Amino acid sequence: MNHAGMLALVKKRKRPVEAVAQGQVEVKFKEVTLYLVERKMGSSRRNFLTSLARSKGFRVEDVLSDDVTHVVAEDNQAEVLWAWLMGHGLRDVSRVAVLDISWFTDSMREGRPVRVETRHCIQVREPVVSVSVCGHTPPPKNKLHCSPPTAVANVSQYACQRRTTTENHNKIFTDVMEELAESSEFNESKGPCLAFRQAASVLKSLPSAVHCLEAIQGLPCLGEHTKAVMEEILTFGRSFKVEEIRCDERYQALKLFTSVFGVGPKTAEKWYRRGLRSLQEILTEPNIQLNRMQRAGFLYYSDISKAVSKAEAKALGCIIEETVHWIAPDAILALTGGFRRGKEYGHDVDFLLTMPEMGKEEGLLLHVIDRLKDQGILLYCEYQGSTFDVSKLPSCRFEDMDCFQKCFLILRLEQGQVEGERGLQRDPGDSRGWRAVRVDLVAPPVDCYAFALLGWTGSRQFGRDLRTFAQKERQMLLDNHALYDKTKKLCLLATTEEEIFAHLGLEYVEPWQRNA
Repeated sequence: MNHAGMLALVKKRKRPVEAVAQGQVEVKFKEVTLYLVERKMGSSRRNFLTSLARSKGFRVEDVLSDDVTHVVAEDNQAEVLWAWLMGHGLRDVSRVAVLDISWFTDSMREGRPVRVETRHCIQVREPVVSVSVCGHTPPPKNKLHCSPPTAVANVSQYACQRRTTTENHNKIFTDVMEELAESSEFNESKGPCLAFRQAASVLKSLPSAVHCLEAIQGLPCLGEHTKAVMEEILTFGRSFKVEEIRCDERYQALKLFTSVFGVGPKTAEKWYRRGLRSLQEILTEPNIQLNRMQRAGFLYYSDISKAVSKAEAKALGCIIEETVHWIAPDAILALTGGFRRGKEYGHDVDFLLTMPEMGKEEGLLLHVIDRLKDQGILLYCEYQGSTFDVSKLPSCRFEDMDCFQKCFLILRLEQGQVEGERGLQRDPGDSRGWRAVRVDLVAPPVDCYAFALLGWTGSRQFGRDLRTFAQKERQMLLDNHALYDKTKKLCLLATTEEEIFAHLGLEYVEPWQRNA
């Protein structure tokens, strides 16, 4: 055989690309398993891309199986590709990300699996079979009837002009918005944080679920970024940005650290920058000096990190009411926070108490604290005396914490004090007959009681919008202490929440309708 003939045979001989590459290169990204669809791509290009991916540490399967997490195709029609994919008998096709070659190209350029974005996913616009797209089944779409869930003209930009109950028809969106807001808050990005909270507030107020973007056209507080997130969820059933955030080490650490009573974002950030990643690392770090509140937070973490049920809140209400009225029979007491808005669960239980006569509330909390100690149920107490100064009203700047006397408590709640079948919220196997619960008590003077009750009832966005409405629409300043009319240059008196709404020219919104 001549030299040219031998050379031709050598050129035609196929190289065992897969076997060599897979055997010699370490797999770096074990959570990702690729399968490249040969159709339209061709065998030569598929072999080349397989070799490239394996050289960068990716695991690539030659056969489609249940181990595959990412299917990559090139120039395939979505309907044909999905029909082919469904015919392979995978156990759970919903967990597979079906991606265009652009995701593969981006990943090769970065040398790692990049975040899956909307533009990467191959979706079925008019599916011929009921399949999930890019890993999740999207909410059903009804293209024949996709009108706004309520008249746009009836949806105000202010939460204080909307009625929002605990029945949330758009939880699939609002949960994502609130996680994005929390992440922005950790990053001290106030603008995006507020935008996501406002968007979640509007969506919570809608009387029905949103199934298409056309249904939200004209609604307030839904910007382009928010709509892009919603479109992603409508199309793929999930938000890739939130999934990326959840996997972010800093976000995970800050979320964990701030779940400890007494730990705020700044302290959490400081611990993270010191290389700490777990609660155990904080407790064993000799250079960390915890304050009293943080020590109590760690000591009772297992209990106070659990949700408090309505039954538990009711039991605590009975304890506080009995204690307060034993000291002062004519005291005024109110449950506030989420439970006053009708929520079934909360992080803690808040109470507002005062006396009918001005000045009589002074020292009341200290007597309550002493009584709780005598009962043997006070596990922790942080008391803050009043710094309220009427001469400094009005305040042009709202503070998260008002100036009234208050105390932050951890109380021991016994199993027998809680009515209902479930009783205490405890871990399985917890044989104790009690649990620790967070309780806040606030004692304003009686002439500020209505304003404090409004502020401590919430929700967070409702209160923010109420203050914004007062300032922008009525030229007034509102906080937990007073309502000041800037045009009349005087503080307006109010003994009830209804009177405050009347001063603002607003229709009264019941507490259970303030879950914005």
